[in-house]
Amino acid sequence: MEGTAPKRGGGPGVRASIKLSVVIVFSALITASVMFSIPLPPPVYEITWSPAIIMALSVLIDVPTAAAATGIGGFIGEAYNVAFKGGGSPIYPFGMVWARVPEVLIIAWARNRGTKTLVAAMVGATVFETLAFFFSDWFFYAYGLFSYAVPAGQTPLGLASFDFATMVDLVYIPVAFAIIRAGAPAFRRLGFTQYHGSGPKK
Repeated sequence: MEGTAPKRGGGPGVRASIKLSVVIVFSALITASVMFSIPLPPPVYEITWSPAIIMALSVLIDVPTAAAATGIGGFIGEAYNVAFKGGGSPIYPFGMVWARVPEVLIIAWARNRGTKTLVAAMVGATVFETLAFFFSDWFFYAYGLFSYAVPAGQTPLGLASFDFATMVDLVYIPVAFAIIRAGAPAFRRLGFTQYHGSGPKK
């Protein structure tokens, strides 16, 4: 059964502690990758370095652990950006959770279905993230929520359309595969056996 880990000394408590350690370490890594983002002109705000990490984690470990690291890291990193870099809305940290945690589910579904399917899932996850930002921002601009304002000569739809710049995250897919190849043996040793390899599922 997928998700069953080899038995290790110390019983289930060891397994729980490993998961907690992975959440802590990768939440911190994702937080840092969001904090050291690439600033862009409004209304796009930024491009972060985190997608490659999130894509790789979605393949290498179980869904709850990957989702927890993604949600916690994205929220804390974006909260820092809004608080200390300025220019962002207080809703942005919640948007990171809303748009990126479901990506884990999309990619995890495809992790043992062959390379082409996995690439397609990563593309689909990026499309989901983009549309999640787009539709929520369109709504917020239309109703002036969470400090969203529409300057003269602009429209809510036009401003929200800048979210399609998020599709640039597709460039991280090869990086994610490099991380997966390099990290898979180490994660298997830790007991994460969800990923069986890049070949098609027999």
